[in-house]
Amino acid sequence: MPSAHPDNVDDKTLALIANRPHALLPFLQLQSATSLSRLYQSPSSCLSIFRLLDAVERQLTMNLLWLDSAISLSTMGAWIVQEKKKMYDEALDMLSRLHILHVQAGKLSLNATFKASLRHAITGGGTTGSFGVPAERDEKRPPMGIEGLDGYALERWETILHFMVSSGTGQNPTRPSQGVLYLLQRSGLMSNNHGSVPQITSTGFQFLLHPPHAQLWDLLLQYLHMAEERQMDLVEVLTFFFMLSTMELGKEYLTENLSQTQKAMLDDLRDYGLIWQRKASSRRFSPTRLATTLTSSSPSLPTSVGASSSQQGFIVLETNYRVYAYTDNPLQTAVLNLFVSLKYRFPNLVVGSITRDSVRRALNNGISAEQIISYLVTHAHPQMRKFNPLIPVTVQDQIRLWELEKERLKSEEGYLYTAFASQADYEFVLNYAKQLDVVLWENTAKRCFFGSIEGHSNIRNFIERRTSGAD
Repeated sequence: MPSAHPDNVDDKTLALIANRPHALLPFLQLQSATSLSRLYQSPSSCLSIFRLLDAVERQLTMNLLWLDSAISLSTMGAWIVQEKKKMYDEALDMLSRLHILHVQAGKLSLNATFKASLRHAITGGGTTGSFGVPAERDEKRPPMGIEGLDGYALERWETILHFMVSSGTGQNPTRPSQGVLYLLQRSGLMSNNHGSVPQITSTGFQFLLHPPHAQLWDLLLQYLHMAEERQMDLVEVLTFFFMLSTMELGKEYLTENLSQTQKAMLDDLRDYGLIWQRKASSRRFSPTRLATTLTSSSPSLPTSVGASSSQQGFIVLETNYRVYAYTDNPLQTAVLNLFVSLKYRFPNLVVGSITRDSVRRALNNGISAEQIISYLVTHAHPQMRKFNPLIPVTVQDQIRLWELEKERLKSEEGYLYTAFASQADYEFVLNYAKQLDVVLWENTAKRCFFGSIEGHSNIRNFIERRTSGAD
């Protein structure tokens, strides 16, 4: 499965990535205080959001969690060294915008609802069912094991990605559900502008470069944006996502405690591979690794299944544009087919070439030259990493030149007008065409010009009237 590998970025870039807020936090900041207060009534939601905060924000939250009264800003500020003051201020701002922290009359305090729920999540107890209601073990129908759940999640997720890269290429991959297709198009990852069959977009190709965890949240954020138009309670949708993220992998949970909105979500989440059920009407479900790692830093998919090539890199690129891909993963092969002309396929090796036609095909699908180069860098074989630059400069430059060539040339249908009897006739007809604003190109020295299809009938009639008048 395509995924970014940390070996391809320097320490500074890794630090920036680590300090970047989770994709869900900006969405939560846009919600009203009332909605967040409802969300914070769930201990599992508070624990999940706490996991998404960065280290400084978590530290501030824990410092205030067990205090029974507010603390002054000056007291809290005394704990901060001057060179880290900016980080401290940014953390206060983030917590305030999430309505986790209240700053009033020079004092800091946690949101009372958030404080009570997070305390409950940490200390345990209660019968709210916030972390799901485990089902009693049925010896006749034992739950699916972790290995089976991993295989199911991987199959569902790769079905979505494989359809994205294979649509419009003449292949016939397994088609995801209609709900998944709608979500892909609403997310801008696929488009059917070129016909009835959706095709991957430039945004979709960039999506393939992200690790599975980021890919999943890209789709779930779009799902959250669509909740209102589907008349779903957004707070209940978020609560269910957070509940899933705190469940235990390999266990079964009951559906009886779920709201109507959350029960309706089960159909969608099966399609994405987040949950497994024996059948749609089952009163039990099991979260997969995709669900249980939603708010953690653990891998979203099993690392033991086909992961070696994606982790270590599998592409060797030569200066003659020849590509050797050491993989037997159909998804990785399908991604390469977007911009590489594949020649041979062996059990664990795919051979092809980067050509002008293959790159132009990718460009026509909205994939940029930089995205192609980025993919080659991200998945370069360990042997390639011994070279600097990692990708041959001649290949990089040529891919960029092919893109510039596409941007420089523009084809348009029309008519060429030539063989005028005199310069005066040429200029007379040309001026008329210019008044209609239909001239696309002209060459005075050769007495010819090119006009658009829309203006042809008017120009032809004008020439016929002038010819008949001359006769």
